[in-house]
This record gives sequence, structure tokens and C-alpha cells, in this order.
Amino acid sequence: MKTAFLDRDGVITNNSNHYYVYRIEDITFVDGVIENLVLLKNAGYQFFMVTNQGGIAKKEYSMEDVEKVHDFIQEKLLEVGVEIRDIAVCPHHHTIEKCLCRKPSPLMIEKLIARYRIDKIQSVFIGDSETDMQAAKAAGIRGIKVEGNKNMFPYISKLI
Repeated sequence: MKTAFLDRDGVITNNSNHYYVYRIEDITFVDGVIENLVLLKNAGYQFFMVTNQGGIAKKEYSMEDVEKVHDFIQEKLLEVGVEIRDIAVCPHHHTIEKCLCRKPSPLMIEKLIARYRIDKIQSVFIGDSETDMQAAKAAGIRGIKVEGNKNMFPYISKLI
């Protein structure tokens, strides 16, 4: 099955006003993201979210805060029939601790690929940073770099 791995901040949620988005009241979706995910779903894609959340290690917010945000995102997307099948979160920050999971490491993607038996050839990672693209390449899947907090349609239109 075709699979789209999605970065969260800057791709799904707009983080132009808040570097760390960890409160439901701060969530705004990137322009067009809901409609674009519906288009991808209709083109046969399933979805997974892969996100670095270094603010946890920095004690800016908690994993519980992140889970509430993710529940909200999933609820809103399910309203239009888009399911995020699973979410991989790295709670570490490179200035505080070393870890194996933080992007650009491919570990979060690789674990999802193994757990769900995902076909790498039919997979893409949609992200807004160079670390997202490095993680995709290291995991052996295609990376699509979008402009952060902007409508992704020009970047994904060839997938539909």
C-alpha cells in the first residue's frame, strides 16, 4: 500500500507563531493540509506521523501535552476520513542528550516500516526540513521537501 510519512510541525500544524506547538489552543492547520491529505487518501495513501518533540527533553512541555495535541489532530482528520495509523515521537533534544531516534536518524521511520510491513518503494516522507529529507534517504524512501507552513499541493500534486 502507498504510504505517506508526515512531519508534524510546519507540515500538518502551522508553527509560524509557536516554535513548539503543545497546547490545543495553539493548533492551526497548515493551509490546505486537510484537503491535500484527503486527495492523497483518495489516491490510495495511508498515513503515519513522524515528529521530533525536543521540547519534552527541554522541559517546555510533557509527553502528555504532545499526546493531547496528537489526539486533537487525529480527531480533526478523522472528521474528513483521514486516519493517521500511528505516530512516532522522539522526545529527546540533541543539546541535552544523545539518542538513536531523533531525525535525521531513520529509526522512527524504520520501526514503522517493520511494524506495518510497509513497502519502501511506494512510500514518501513529506517534511519541511533537511533533517526530514536525511531521515527519508537513510530509511530508503523518497523525501518530498515542502516549504514550511505553506500549502503542500504544489509539492505533492504528482502523487495524486
